[in-house]
Amino acid sequence: MRLALVRVLCLLSCVGALTVVLSSSALAWADPVTREEFVRNSPFESSEAPVSQDSLATAPTKPALTYVNPELAGNPYKLSEGKREFLNRLVFSPGFGRLGNEKLYAFRLGYNPNPWLGYEVSIGHNPGQAVHALFHTINAVVRVPFSGRLQPYVTGGYGMMLVYPGRLFKADPVTKNTLLGGGGVEFYIRDDVALRTEWRHVTVIGGERNSEETVTYNYGEATVGFAFYRTLGR
Repeated sequence: MRLALVRVLCLLSCVGALTVVLSSSALAWADPVTREEFVRNSPFESSEAPVSQDSLATAPTKPALTYVNPELAGNPYKLSEGKREFLNRLVFSPGFGRLGNEKLYAFRLGYNPNPWLGYEVSIGHNPGQAVHALFHTINAVVRVPFSGRLQPYVTGGYGMMLVYPGRLFKADPVTKNTLLGGGGVEFYIRDDVALRTEWRHVTVIGGERNSEETVTYNYGEATVGFAFYRTLGR
């Protein structure tokens, strides 16, 4: 009880002191004339030179905003004219969606060595109920550059899926091959940022326990996220 009372009193003291400081500051600095009269009539001696009206009237200017990309200074959401440029562009794309009926978190990193073809590596985590899976994939992204904000593409690749048992099961993780194929659309907010939505068909290739037969499992994967582009060499 005493500790709480002390804390309340300290808080009220701090608020009161801050109020007095702000009130005196507002009074003393309301306009240049008031401040000059305050300095002139102050009982304390000051070694500073008198403050001129011109220096008081001149308020400090706020520094101009500097853009990392100077092309965005005029209109940050303006697209450059012509077809979208993908040559020598690096892209990072986080996304969220579903794999089958479970959640999926994905992170992709890609590079475009020419305007129509790109390569992308990705890692995804599928936190299931009984088991959870970790995906490592490499994909090719093929597109025909268009003008405007919409840019469709197709993608396909190969990967590995590591299936980890949940806490209730004491077993080793299982590695399976995966084949992926699908497509998506990017909506460009500006030249270097786009909204990205994608759908892929995922085929998991594995085998049954105590059997040499190959079994495939098919899933639908849908994700939505952002794509952040940066041109190398600039």
